Amino acid sequence: MDDNDWLNRQFDANRPHLRSVAYKMLGSLSEADDAVQETWIRLSRTDTAEIENLGGWLTTVTARVCLNMLRSRESRREESLSVHVPDPIVSNERGLDPEDQALLADSVGLALLVVLETLTPAERLSFVLHDMFAMRFEDIAPIVDRSPAAARQLASRARRRVQGSAPVPDTDLSRQREVVDAFLAAARSGDFEALLEVLDPDIVLRADSGAAMVAASRELRGAAEVAKQALAFRRFAAGSRVALVNGAIGVVNLQDGKPFAVMGITVAGGKIVELDILADPERLSRLDLAVLDT
Repeated sequence: MDDNDWLNRQFDANRPHLRSVAYKMLGSLSEADDAVQETWIRLSRTDTAEIENLGGWLTTVTARVCLNMLRSRESRREESLSVHVPDPIVSNERGLDPEDQALLADSVGLALLVVLETLTPAERLSFVLHDMFAMRFEDIAPIVDRSPAAARQLASRARRRVQGSAPVPDTDLSRQREVVDAFLAAARSGDFEALLEVLDPDIVLRADSGAAMVAASRELRGAAEVAKQALAFRRFAAGSRVALVNGAIGVVNLQDGKPFAVMGITVAGGKIVELDILADPERLSRLDLAVLDT
């Protein structure tokens, strides 16, 4: 085996981990793939004889690439759109394939990714690398150009934001399915009171329709407002298909047999506490939804 073959094999072995780091950092599957590809380019231009710990080096480089992407995103404020829902990972109810399992090893639901979007790039990197991947602050500090103590403070600040904003979902998928089924049944029948029964009083709904239909994007709060919205779109409920969305029970809405929206649903305490809906046609076209047919 020559050096190039060895390097390819080593990189491929680390690829699932790197893609998981990048997805949690960026909330975008396409950007995560771009970050991993950039890491490979940098590796191919580096003298590997000088790398003591290849896995650690690759993680650090991927994190640096993601940090630069987050800073670039912040400077041009793509999130100036009224609502932004991160890319969902969709699979059928039988479970995730090994690659998606790696992406979601830490049960990163859409609700958590939405909160991560509110952090500064340095806060997000420090939190993700330490709390989700157990990286030492001594190793995080050079990436964010801070001292280890400052990196610890960044992660702590991010952690408080996450704990104060991201709901803790119920973990029982069968119970989630019961709640989602009740929601869909109420929406299909137009039963406003039944919708109120299944929705948390303080539910948050986010709908991201993309730049081309920014006026249709919205954020709603409160069970009554969300129930009204569900009734307004009840015609789409008939074409709803239950699926796993980021490892939790969610819904893919179909129109004329084609995906119209993906709904990430967060169930906590037996009620729906968040609905995160991606209805951006361009981004939906990039998702691999063929798994629903397997």
